[in-house]
Amino acid sequence: MSNSLVIIPTYNEIENIERLIRDVFSLPKEFDILVVDDNSPDGTSATVQHLMDEFPAKLFLEKRMNKLGLGTAYIHGFKWALTKNYNYIFEMDADFSHNPNDLWRLYEACDRDGASLSIGSRYKTGVNVVNWPMSRVLLSWLASKYVRFITGMSISDTTAGFVCYKREVLEKINLEKIQFVGYAFQIEMKFKAYLHKFKITEVPVIFTDRTKGESKMSGGIISEAIFGVVSMKFKSLFTKYEI
Repeated sequence: MSNSLVIIPTYNEIENIERLIRDVFSLPKEFDILVVDDNSPDGTSATVQHLMDEFPAKLFLEKRMNKLGLGTAYIHGFKWALTKNYNYIFEMDADFSHNPNDLWRLYEACDRDGASLSIGSRYKTGVNVVNWPMSRVLLSWLASKYVRFITGMSISDTTAGFVCYKREVLEKINLEKIQFVGYAFQIEMKFKAYLHKFKITEVPVIFTDRTKGESKMSGGIISEAIFGVVSMKFKSLFTKYEI
């Protein structure tokens, strides 16, 4: 058993999931994988189940009955990980927007360099995004600037979804009180780690938009982030705010 678990939420990722799993398992450092599938109608979970025979005690599947949102998938995965002996828990997209080779760099930032939370950052050294239309690049970049301004966090990529948590962070944050399920989930988790005064480090990565499958981004997810951040910051000013 590895000391590191990569959580990969899926919904209709049959075109990507097998190659991604094999790429992660081919890395020099050993990582375990937990796929949290929201009952994908395209057979994603069946592909994972088939691969579990090839990778016993390394590949795991949690299949949920409905599409419940990215945030709840990660919370499900976090709780599962905390019942095991993992010291490093990663978030990673299934669509190859996050390069598996960067998992080692996020791990090193925590294990060697002492961060409690390391972020695969698109904006730490400029704008490192490939295959996005300029409108989406601008929206994402401005969203991170906006979040940074409202929350006071000195993080360049506040909406990043490629991260490594030390176990202690997830044990400290009250996972039952996480409010957001979409785009804003990533912001809320970073904000609560920040309020707990954990050391947060950004690792520059190149983000490449998916070439297979469909994006899950929607207008509702974006508005949740925009308006939710103000509400989150306002609540944090009061001592009863659960972190």
